Amino acid sequence: MKILVCISNVPDTTSKINFTDGDTKFDTNGVQFIINPNDEFGLTRAMWFKEKQNAVVHIATVGGANVEPTMRKALAIGADEAIRVNAEPTDGFFVAEQLASIIKDGSYDLIIAGRESIDYNGGMVPGIIASILDLNFVNTCIQLDIEGTNATAMREIDGGKEKIATTLPVIIGGQKGLVEESDLRIPNMRGIMMARQKKLTVIEPITATKATKDNTFEKPAAKGAVKLVGTVEELIDLLHNEAKAI
Repeated sequence: MKILVCISNVPDTTSKINFTDGDTKFDTNGVQFIINPNDEFGLTRAMWFKEKQNAVVHIATVGGANVEPTMRKALAIGADEAIRVNAEPTDGFFVAEQLASIIKDGSYDLIIAGRESIDYNGGMVPGIIASILDLNFVNTCIQLDIEGTNATAMREIDGGKEKIATTLPVIIGGQKGLVEESDLRIPNMRGIMMARQKKLTVIEPITATKATKDNTFEKPAAKGAVKLVGTVEELIDLLHNEAKAI
């Protein structure tokens, strides 16, 4: 089985976020970047398939040379090869078309992408890839088992879970539950040394449409001051007359 894990290079959630050029560009100064958590759950599941079913695992991302440390971490975790499309991932449709081209040329059986990235939270890339390549697609996937060319997946839906049977090739939008946080792997020294020798191929982007663009960014409004109330009657009055909540 040949697996491709799509990796996003995203800011650590502990990083302080700022914008420049009139709030039109993200300021990367002082920001620590990591593997997108939803992608890391998928990568860890791919490692299970590698160890239990002798799968070959490749990773792919769209980005400049600055994303290569994140890719090397994925290689140190256990991926066999990496592919980087040398372009800025400024639009979900553009990214999906780049990854779809890699998938088509690579003849992958299983493509694992994160449900969404934690920077832009678009949640569109795996679905667009499935549409471009006419692949079976399971989003919000929290469990995946494969036997031969048959796949069984569990996904979250409103109010419950849904179990789905499908066939390879398939693309999933993975999230926590595919593996648990306790299952995530920290690269050891041997893995880090081996990652330096693994193949990291850089390719130029195909011609693709950037269907959207970011006009401006805005931080969430600061939280307002807390108002302390002394009685239930006062609270009810405030909720009714000031907050208009009741």
